[in-house]
Amino acid sequence: MKIDIMTLFPELIDGVMHESIIGRAQEKQLISIRPVNIRDFTLDKHNRVDDTPYGGGKGMVMQADPLFRCHEHLTQGEHVHTVMMSAQGAPFNQDKARELLARGRFIIVCGHYEGIDQRFIDTCVDEEISMGDFVLTGGEIPAMAVADAVCRMVPGVLSDDVCFQDESHWNGLLEYPQYTKPSVWHDQAVPEVLLSGHHANINRWRRKMSLKRTKRDRPDLFANFQPQDKQDIKILEELEEEAQ
Repeated sequence: MKIDIMTLFPELIDGVMHESIIGRAQEKQLISIRPVNIRDFTLDKHNRVDDTPYGGGKGMVMQADPLFRCHEHLTQGEHVHTVMMSAQGAPFNQDKARELLARGRFIIVCGHYEGIDQRFIDTCVDEEISMGDFVLTGGEIPAMAVADAVCRMVPGVLSDDVCFQDESHWNGLLEYPQYTKPSVWHDQAVPEVLLSGHHANINRWRRKMSLKRTKRDRPDLFANFQPQDKQDIKILEELEEEAQ
């Protein structure tokens, strides 16, 4: 997996993406997350990459030409799927992460200031992605979140595929609660079933807690859930009875 991130702050991305699990995966060359400084591609002697907006208004707009030159340097005349982090984009989710994973390589563009000249977007960007209904000062934090979400699914990055397949949103549900030692903390005991050693009962409890948590905390996700087997149907019946 190769991800190029077009940014004004490459040190910020390098500092985060070379730590912990993602950093170790880069050392093993399982993935490559490379920040590319947009300023390196401006023709302005002061390394300027922005200017005032046509039509007036506050703030500055990133110019199309430095962005285009940077993008052209990365693509070398070939089409590489290009994502721009934008508050106007479609919400990012696990399905989109899997879709980007399947591409093997893509480019992320990080905006700043009041935005990016629309002509660059129209020319080079394939899709705009948002992290939610809020605005940040730049696209670097969202870009790193996207890169992390995608790269952790690359084989070998995590110790086992189950590390991400059992987590929230992989199958449309929230993850079940997790516990570790000690078995009693501040008079709160770990659920007895988790200490039983009975794997079938543990798996059923986890499935039930996942469904219960999703129903309680994310009714929008729960509304789209379809039972996978007879056990799911039985658990849903139990949750209905418990709610009465």
